[in-house]
Amino acid sequence: MRIPDSLVKLRDWIAPMISGPSSIAFLPAISLAAFWFGGEIALLLTALGLPLLFAATGLYSRHGIGGAGARDRITELIMRDGFERIAADIFSRTGATRLKSVCILIDIDHYRDLVDLHGQAAADQVVVQCGQRIQGFLRASDTLARLGDNRFGVCTSPVQQLDLETCISLAGRIQAALEDPIQLDGMSVFLSCSIGFCQRSRAPGKTSDDWIAAAATALSDAQLNGPSAIRAFSLELHRRVRTRRALHDEAADALENGQIIAWYQPQVSSDTGKVTGFEALARWNHPEHGMIPPNEFLPILEEAGLGERLGQIMLQHALGAVKAWDEAGFDVPMVGVNFATDELRNPTLVDRIKWELDRFDLTPERLCVEILETVVTSCSDDMVTRNVLGLGKLGCHIDLDDFGTGHASIASIRRFAISRIKIDRSFVLRADLDPEQQRMIGAILTMAERLGIETLAEGVETSGEHVILAQLGCDHVQGFGIARPMPFEKTLSWLTAHRVTLIDTPILRRDTG
Repeated sequence: MRIPDSLVKLRDWIAPMISGPSSIAFLPAISLAAFWFGGEIALLLTALGLPLLFAATGLYSRHGIGGAGARDRITELIMRDGFERIAADIFSRTGATRLKSVCILIDIDHYRDLVDLHGQAAADQVVVQCGQRIQGFLRASDTLARLGDNRFGVCTSPVQQLDLETCISLAGRIQAALEDPIQLDGMSVFLSCSIGFCQRSRAPGKTSDDWIAAAATALSDAQLNGPSAIRAFSLELHRRVRTRRALHDEAADALENGQIIAWYQPQVSSDTGKVTGFEALARWNHPEHGMIPPNEFLPILEEAGLGERLGQIMLQHALGAVKAWDEAGFDVPMVGVNFATDELRNPTLVDRIKWELDRFDLTPERLCVEILETVVTSCSDDMVTRNVLGLGKLGCHIDLDDFGTGHASIASIRRFAISRIKIDRSFVLRADLDPEQQRMIGAILTMAERLGIETLAEGVETSGEHVILAQLGCDHVQGFGIARPMPFEKTLSWLTAHRVTLIDTPILRRDTG
């Protein structure tokens, strides 16, 4: 039965006054006033009538008066059951009126790392302080709950005005407060948090569960784009998440039926312009969605535990491409393949690579094994080290990818027997116009020269960047300014055209001054 608007307005007006500590003094005052003006009959009607009125309008269930359920023993906040009951009541009330509300979900990023580093007791203290900071931005009538180890939920009490900008502002203030350093046993702990929210007016379903689920969808998208991201639920986001979930289900089949294949981006000498190799890059050509960006499907494959299988398929495609280039009469010295950490942990990796090279009748120097700088700096797995060193001893080239983003030390570069470092795009950007960029690149090149390591600059997009890199002494370049990644069939025509251009192209000389 629909609650009359007059009762809803009366409830919303009374609720803040009688919820919380003030209700202890407020209700006896009403009863005393009733007795003063109406005698014993009025007192009796007030004592019986007010509880019945509040129960009929749902006031008790909303404010947790006997209905909020159990509380978290650490933060003393209500838990999921109570939060869902309150959200259901607010969802119903805002649906019957023009009042507005928002459901906000907040996750502390990398919570498990916090526990591993400082212990569970310290993590509990951090969570308590986070709850207190969030509460500081809420009204007394708003609801804050602890929904999990590192998750908080907020459901605001209904108001007349609550637009998207206000919601984003509230989420931003909460995020900023949580990311201020937290003092823990005399030390400062720095956190980040991801936030997703859904306005009641944008809830996609007909129940409060749909409303909370929409906020969770926004939170998941924030975490994929985080850490420290904020996302609002929208129908477009809803469609994107559904597509991502569908792709998750299709990923395994896509790997086996040939939808995910290798595309190739050339690498050229900055001295001669000759092709010195290609990098194999995974591309998913979906029959319905078309080309899916790697930053969307690669995390899906990792989540599905298919990273190693992807590496196997990419290796087979890449070695097959080298064999085909040879047969077509092109001089392509090697092909680079990215190896994920899980693949590098496989104790049979070196034997498998050797077997694949023998199968394609190729020597090991035709393969370049690319590993991320973050693997070198953060991995303590001896198996990874043994595999990388084993591949180097086999004769494969070892490239250190994205150099400059993971703070690799000289010792770690020597430990992994790196043969070439790939300078990250962030250093290459506008290098021809920015003297500071040039100094950074020069320092990297000097270090590499001292260590006897070759260099390759990634993300070269302009002729100016190409020229300055050649003058500074970078050995190889790769990027859109040379060529975009292309399917194997197009590499043949590109190689033909590039060979023709080399005849009339002057050699770029390095700066020897």
